Amino acid sequence: MYQYDQYDQKIVDERVEQYRDQTNRYLAGDISEEEFLPLRLQNGLYVQRLAPMLRIAVPYGLMSSHQVRKIADISRQYDKGYVHFTTRQNIQLNWPRLEEVPDILAELASVEMHAIQTSGNCIRNTTTDQFAGVANDEIEDPRPWCEIIRQWSTLHPEFAFLPRKFKIAVCGSEEDRAAFLLHDIGIQLVKNDQGETGFHIYVGGGLGRTPVIASSIKAFLPKEHLLTYLDAILRVYNRYGNRNNKYKARIKILVRAWTPEVFAERVEAEWLHLKDGPATLNGHEIERVKGFFTQPDYKAVDSDVVSADVQALATEHKGFSRWLDRNVKTQKQTGYACVTLSLKPAGVAPGDVTDQQLETIADLADRFSFGEIRTTHNQNIVLADVLQSELFNLWQLAKAAGLATPNIGTINDMICCPGGDYCSLANAKSIPVAEAIQRKFDDLDYVYDLGDLELNISGCMNACGHHHIGHIGILGVDKKGEEWYQIQLGGSADKNAALGKVLGPSLSRDAVVDSIETLLDVYIENRLEQETFLKTYQRIGLEKFKERVYAPAS
Repeated sequence: MYQYDQYDQKIVDERVEQYRDQTNRYLAGDISEEEFLPLRLQNGLYVQRLAPMLRIAVPYGLMSSHQVRKIADISRQYDKGYVHFTTRQNIQLNWPRLEEVPDILAELASVEMHAIQTSGNCIRNTTTDQFAGVANDEIEDPRPWCEIIRQWSTLHPEFAFLPRKFKIAVCGSEEDRAAFLLHDIGIQLVKNDQGETGFHIYVGGGLGRTPVIASSIKAFLPKEHLLTYLDAILRVYNRYGNRNNKYKARIKILVRAWTPEVFAERVEAEWLHLKDGPATLNGHEIERVKGFFTQPDYKAVDSDVVSADVQALATEHKGFSRWLDRNVKTQKQTGYACVTLSLKPAGVAPGDVTDQQLETIADLADRFSFGEIRTTHNQNIVLADVLQSELFNLWQLAKAAGLATPNIGTINDMICCPGGDYCSLANAKSIPVAEAIQRKFDDLDYVYDLGDLELNISGCMNACGHHHIGHIGILGVDKKGEEWYQIQLGGSADKNAALGKVLGPSLSRDAVVDSIETLLDVYIENRLEQETFLKTYQRIGLEKFKERVYAPAS
C-alpha cells in the first residue's frame, strides 16, 4: 500500500496545525459560524442531529493494521468506543467534541491518515473494488490509478470550491464492484484492439434527489492522459455548473441539460489546451506508484490437498460451510482467498464496529492477511490474501468476535445510512428498520433460499443508503411530521446499472417489514430455477409485486 513521503507528511501535519488555529479562533469568537463552516467541512467535520461527526478518509478503502489500531484507540479516547464504515469506504466518528477534533487529526497524521476533503464541495475520496489486485476477472489493479488521482486531487487549488461535491470511482475488473456508473466520473480500465490498457470514461452519474446513470464520453483514453483529461472535465464543470441552486449543482444535471455528446465536445475542446502538458503521466511516474502495490510473498500451495482439507472441515462444521459459501471468494493467486468480515449481525447498526472488534480485525490482518485491511462499498471489511489452509482458524477467531455472520450478499447484508438517529438531514430513521428486517428474516435456510438480494435503506432523498440501486430500496419520507417509507424495486449497481422504480404510496414503519415479506412471497411464487430476485423482477415487472402489497385487507 502507499506510504507517505516527506511531502505528504508535511502537508498533512501543516493542515492539522492550520485547522487547530481555525478551531481556536472560532471557539474564541474571532471566526463566525458562517466563516467556520467551509473550514470544518473541508476537514471532514459535520454538525449532526446530536453531536459533531468526523469523517476520516480511507483512500480506495485500504488500511494497515497499524492504522486500524490507531482508529480503535481514537474511538476510545475521543468518542464512544465504536466507528461507522460508510459506502465511500471511509470511517465516521459520531460523537467527537468539536474542540478535540484537531487532536484527533494529529493522532491520524501520526499514522498517515487524515480527514481532508471528506466533505465540502471538492473532490472526495476515490473509491474502487474491494477485491482490487486479487480478483479473478481483473484487467489491471486499479489501486495505483486511485492513488494517482488522490495525489492529483488532494488540495488541488483549482477544484477546492466546486459547484457541488464530486465523486470518482475506478473499476479494474470485468464485473463492476465499484458502482462506477453511479459516480460523477466513472473510470473503467479496458483494453483496445491493440491489447493496450487504457480508460473508458463515464460522466454524470449519481444518486440523491435526481438519480442518474453515468454516460460514456470517451471509449478509450490512453493511460498517460488520465490527469489532463480529468482536469478538462473538472474545468468544464467548474465553469458551467449551477452555483445558484445546490439541488441542480451536480455535474449530472449539467451533462443531462447539454446532452452527453455536447458535454464531451466541450471537454475535448478544453483538453486541447491541456493534452501533453505538464500533468501528462510518464512511464516512470506510473511505475513508481505501481511499486507501492506489489504482491506479497505468496507461498506455493498444493491446492488439491488444501481444498480437500477445507471441504472435510466444512462437512463437519455447518457454520463453517455456510461462511465459506457466503463470505469467502477464491482469488487469482493459487491457494489464497478473500474473506469478508460481516459488519451486519442482527441488532447492530449496519457498518458499525466496536473498538475491540477493530483491535481483533487488526490482529486477524497481521496473522492472515499481510497486515492489510480493505473496507467495502457495502459497509463490510475484507481480508485478502488469506491462505485457504487457514480459513478454518480465521473463521473461529472471527466468529468469537462477532465478525463471521454468514450473510454476505443476502437480504441481511443491507446498506443503511445512519438516518434520523444521527443525521440532521434525515426525514426518518433507518437503523430501526434495518434491525426489524434482520430479526424478521433470521432463518438462514430461508435467507439462503432467497439467494443474492441487495436491500438498501436511506433516511432521506440524499440517498446515502443508496436506496435507488437496491434490488429492494427503502426511502424514509416525512408526512406531516411522521416517518413513512417508500419502497422501490429493480435497482442495480453492477455493469448493467439500473435505478429502482417506486412501488406505490409510502408505508408506515409498522407496515414495512410485512410488505417486504409480501414482496419475497411474490418472488418465490414466480421465480424460475436459480433465478435471483432481480432477474424475476425484470422478467415479470412491477405490477405483480404492487398488486399484492397494496391488496385490500380481506
